[in-house]
Amino acid sequence: MPKMRDAAAHDLDHPQDRHRRILAAWLLMVAAMVAVMVTLGGLTRLTGSGLSMTQWNPHHILPPLDAGQWQEAFALYRQSPEFRLINTQMDLAGYQSIFWLEYIHRLWGRLIGLAFALPLVWFVWRRMVPAGWLPRLLALLALGGGQGVMGWLMVASGLADRPEVSHFRLAAHLLLALVILAALIWCALALRDHPRQRHRLLFTTLWLVAALTLAAMSWGALVAGLDAGRIHNTFPLMQDGWLPSPPLGNAITDAASVQYVHRVLAITAWACLSLLAAWSWRRHGPRPLLLTGAWVQVQAGLGIATLLHGAPLVLAALHQGGAVVLVALLTWALFSVRR
Repeated sequence: MPKMRDAAAHDLDHPQDRHRRILAAWLLMVAAMVAVMVTLGGLTRLTGSGLSMTQWNPHHILPPLDAGQWQEAFALYRQSPEFRLINTQMDLAGYQSIFWLEYIHRLWGRLIGLAFALPLVWFVWRRMVPAGWLPRLLALLALGGGQGVMGWLMVASGLADRPEVSHFRLAAHLLLALVILAALIWCALALRDHPRQRHRLLFTTLWLVAALTLAAMSWGALVAGLDAGRIHNTFPLMQDGWLPSPPLGNAITDAASVQYVHRVLAITAWACLSLLAAWSWRRHGPRPLLLTGAWVQVQAGLGIATLLHGAPLVLAALHQGGAVVLVALLTWALFSVRR
């Protein structure tokens, strides 16, 4: 019996197992940084800071350090549509107040890139990457680079004629961040190879519900981009009826219609996840699915509160942060029942 325990301990401490644990912890750390990044992005949008930096210089890291540099940055901002049409009376102090959050958001993105790329080089050099994993890790790196480009394309859409970013690009920017988050978590779990309960029907059903949830989040991003959370601030009715008045328009460009679609998708996703969690609880199913079912109640409450109060900064930021947590839990739940 002692020999068996010693053999098991030896297997557990095998260098390959240790390397996989290290890589998994690294990916989870990067995932946490991505979660913070999404929250910072929401705060940047909600505080009106997103268009304060009118240039994208990936290699330029330092902020303005003296009065001359601040005046130069402010002069560039004064050429933007946001200054000419909205913030016409803004002085340098006002500009500095919206500059810092956007700067921190961009700086954090660069830090994520370094936190992923530099350890990856080290792991490859030390031959710690398991066979078949390098292409996956390089794909994650490429997704991160693409996210940086997508972020600039979003900002650039608000620097041309109208002082507002394209709500389509805003949604794409958020969705790509959530996909990266889910991919990081999935890869970390795969490296650890956690035990799972194989259930093909549950896995397929949960995938469909996850797709529905992602669609609800997509329309939530469109709601944010169109400021549609500031209209029809009643629930469950939209003012006096189940449908917006005037009647439904374009489901991706009309603010009232976008909010309606988000409501329908979110309520449907909430109901499906709640039923799946209840089913799993009665059958002693995987804990991640139960946690997902519990968290979706919190997220639904945050969404309703955000709507009823006209999307104030704190509630709106919490609702976006809640979506990040929901994606993380859904990814964990899917992995726990994967085929």
